[in-house]
Amino acid sequence: MNKRREANMKVYFIGAGAGDPDLLTIKGMKVLEKAEVVIYAGSLVNPAILDYAPQAEVYNSATMNLEEVLTTIEKAVKAEKIVARVHTGDPSLYGAIQEQIDYLKKQGIEYEIIPGVSSFLAAAAAMEREFTLPSVSQSLIITRLEGRTPVPARESLEKLAQHQTSMAIFLSVHMIGDVVKRLSKAYPISTPIAVVQKASWSDQRIVKGTLENIAAKVKEAKIKKTAMILVGDFLDSDYDKSKLYDKNFSHEFRKAEK
Repeated sequence: MNKRREANMKVYFIGAGAGDPDLLTIKGMKVLEKAEVVIYAGSLVNPAILDYAPQAEVYNSATMNLEEVLTTIEKAVKAEKIVARVHTGDPSLYGAIQEQIDYLKKQGIEYEIIPGVSSFLAAAAAMEREFTLPSVSQSLIITRLEGRTPVPARESLEKLAQHQTSMAIFLSVHMIGDVVKRLSKAYPISTPIAVVQKASWSDQRIVKGTLENIAAKVKEAKIKKTAMILVGDFLDSDYDKSKLYDKNFSHEFRKAEK
């Protein structure tokens, strides 16, 4: 094995982005173009991503358990093959990568994590809104409702909602009624809320409403999965303009106009 190839010998965890294959990072694309084995989350990752790796042996992790994924990775590494482990969005959010990383560490297998564009970012883009509007919200809470995966009691939706800040809720649209019930304990019932299904995909759908009516609208739209819930006044509110571009505001790179 030559030195150039040896330098590339590792497992790459790649964030594939929210769905639009053009949202894949250039770095991720370059890895896929040289990968010899690709293991991708087929239930969520747009299969068009695989067009960047026509030379690779492809595995769909949606049909595999953790042990099967790790065995496939280990066999490929032992065969001196470059492995791309492709996750949806950004792998640091609900990506189940820690258990894979910890195993690779124990086995002494080198790896690298390449971030991606998460669906909460693609959903904000679809809504044409900014999470951190001056005088409205300067914080964003990313969370989910408990399902088969539990949520710590200190992170219950009711407690997080007390901040009344911008919020992006993953993996919970099938429980939209429960989401609304819990949010309404802290947010006013008139608080704007939106559900963005398959953000950035060609068949993206958006449902807008308030805490008062969103559950009925989502039920009518028959949206039960693959959707982001956004809630907060950032969706529809007056706001102060940023000081960054205010002509009366001085900073390191610009003096205020007199």
